[in-house]
This record gives sequence, C-alpha cells and structure tokens, in this order.
Amino acid sequence: MGKIYKSLIFNDEISLAVLDTTDIVNQAIEYHKLSPLAAAGLGRALTATAYMATSLKNEDEKLSVTINGDGVGGHIITSADGNLCVRGRIDNPSAELPLKENGKLDVGGLVGKGFMTVVKSMGLKEPYVGKCRLASGEIAEDFTAYYAYSEQQPTAIALGVYIDKDGKCLGAGGVVLQPLPNTEEENIIKAEKLMENFNDISKQIYEMGGEGVCRKYFSDYKFTEYHTEYKCNCSKEYIDKVLLTIGKGELYDTLKSEGKVEVSCEFCNKKHTYLKKDIDELFK
Repeated sequence: MGKIYKSLIFNDEISLAVLDTTDIVNQAIEYHKLSPLAAAGLGRALTATAYMATSLKNEDEKLSVTINGDGVGGHIITSADGNLCVRGRIDNPSAELPLKENGKLDVGGLVGKGFMTVVKSMGLKEPYVGKCRLASGEIAEDFTAYYAYSEQQPTAIALGVYIDKDGKCLGAGGVVLQPLPNTEEENIIKAEKLMENFNDISKQIYEMGGEGVCRKYFSDYKFTEYHTEYKCNCSKEYIDKVLLTIGKGELYDTLKSEGKVEVSCEFCNKKHTYLKKDIDELFK
C-alpha cells in the first residue's frame, strides 16, 4: 500500500505532496517481471499518476497517461481512478541500457523523444485531453512540462525509484510542489530552493519513508494522509463487457478455431479463459 501526504506550506500558498510508492513499484515488478531500467521508468510514471489522481473528485472519475516515446522501452501507459488505485504497463519490460556516467539508470534513453497524452474522464460530456512534447524522457521533467503547457499550472516534481541488485524496489516516491494562484514571489523562490533537497528522493524514501521525509523537511506542518495501491480492474464483469463489444460472431469463430477465448490483461497479466458454455451464458 502506497501513501501520499498532502499539506499547504509557506503561508498556505504552496501545495505540497510527498509520495511513498515503493509497494506499488514492487507490485508492478512482480506482475510484469521488469528489468531495473523498466522498473525505474514505469515506477516514476506510476508515482506521478498517483499524484495526478488526487485531483479527481469522485470514485468513478479516472485518468490515463500515455508516454509515447521512441526509446527502447516503447510506450508506457498508466491509469488511475478516484480511489487512488493505479496500474500500468510498458511495451518492453525487459529493456536494458548501459548506466549513465553518473552511475544512474538511463530512464531518458528508455523513454526517448515523443509525446505525453493525458485523458481525464470527470463526468463531463467529453473527456479532457492534454498533450505535450516530452521534455527529456526522465518522467519528472515530462510531467512538469505537461502541467505547464496543458494545465497552465507551474509545478516542481522530483521522482525516483531505487532498485537493488536483485531487482527489488527498495524505495520509490516523489515530492510535488504547486503554487496556488497569487502566490508571493518570495514563496515561489523558497519552493524552488527547497526542491534541491530531493535529487535523491528514492534513497530518502528507502531510508526513512514518506513520513520521515515529511518530518525532516516539513515538521511545522500538518499533513493529510491518503492511501494508494496498484490495483487492476480486470474483474470478470469488466472482461464480460469487453467481450460483448467484440460481438457474438467473432467470439464463436475463435471458439471454433481455438477451442476457447482467452483474454490476457495488459496491466496484471492475468489470463481469463472462456469456454463455449461461458460464451453461451454471456449471450443469453
């Protein structure tokens, strides 16, 4: 279970969020058998998506993020709902690249150049769609660019995923600062200075957790704690609805040729198998 701590700082003019998403990243690693590099890229995207989901007002609202880059990882897709349940996938879960000169994973090379698209369904007639060019492929800078260009919201984001030699995530999370309207310039400068402390946020999460980060840097403020988790929505009811949209003819053709209809979830790799009796029941 991940945690998100939110507060207002600097005379209530700056919105702050501290995220600990270590469990979420480990769940993604388990489902997708991620390489350390793929885990770092998808993990950062899942962390940013979890933060983005805190803006959803109702349980049935949802959003999706598609990072369409030309790097070795291929597309990264994440989604979340109003319950702060997140899930995601990467085209190439075994992607690898040499470490950068500073010894860090080359997430920019994993993602490459391209675009980010965010779709939010918030109960309106049409979903909101925002799109921007990827700033660096490092994920944090790309979400920062999205907020600046698509939502006109200045945002400072630090994200990190710390993977050990065995491929397990030891620490993952982030810090997000957003100035509210009419924020004093002095407080914006203080916020920019503050972000310099979080270049190694994943190791800080590993050493003291999200709550420890809050105590170390923001001990004067009160936080509201939220829970977030990696949770797929591929229930039988959901898969039934998907199959109904495919149509009876195509499903029975598949039964004739394959003996079954098998659906594999892209977010958790769970396989759902339907035999003839199941398809018959579906179209009663």
